[in-house]
Amino acid sequence: MRLDKFLSNMGYGSRKEVKVLLKSKAVEVNGEVVRDPKVHVNETADLVTVSGEKVEYTEFIYLLMNKPQGVISATEDKYEGTVIDLLEEAERNFEPFPVGRLDKDTEGFLLLTNDGKLAHELLSPKKHVDKRYFAVIDGKVTAKDGAAFEQGVMLDDGYVTKPAQLKILKSGEKSEIELTITEGKFHQVKRMFQSVGKEVTYLKRLSMGPLELDPKLKLGEYRHLAEEEIELLKQRK
Repeated sequence: MRLDKFLSNMGYGSRKEVKVLLKSKAVEVNGEVVRDPKVHVNETADLVTVSGEKVEYTEFIYLLMNKPQGVISATEDKYEGTVIDLLEEAERNFEPFPVGRLDKDTEGFLLLTNDGKLAHELLSPKKHVDKRYFAVIDGKVTAKDGAAFEQGVMLDDGYVTKPAQLKILKSGEKSEIELTITEGKFHQVKRMFQSVGKEVTYLKRLSMGPLELDPKLKLGEYRHLAEEEIELLKQRK
């Protein structure tokens, strides 16, 4: 890995700031002062120090974002803003990606990481990882709908969903609900309600597996997962 990318990933500033740091002769690799940002280092074998202090290498990054509407859950797109665009350069340098997708107009819990193995485990249909949503529904949601979801409903393409748990918070012309599903088909929550003749007008993901959306995070904000939270995700496997 290039030295400037390595130091930026480890929290020593943007690539531009790291270049200034290198020019100050504060960085040593295996005891030798290095000023060239293009020098490559073996992040697990070489000893890199900044002002005499060892730089501890971290391979993976785990971020919890409160995704806003209007951005798509992708790493890049020619026409639309993505969740990656909301990250600072230090996080983007790790090349994280969203674990699963939230629709452009859906808000809430989104995990981003560069840990492909963990992401695969969380998204695997065999693992049945719970995903809980809050939704506003155009139409009166009833216990009959809950019973249908518990049995599994047929979507517009003929797919029958796995059992889902519906909690009715408010029932009326505009209903409010929480729905827990264990899979992630395209537009699944919206299509499940379409199957019972109703329309989702607002959708927010509240949780995934053992982790819940941090109420302190405003729309578009994110934070690094704590070690305990990372362990919870890994234990879930």
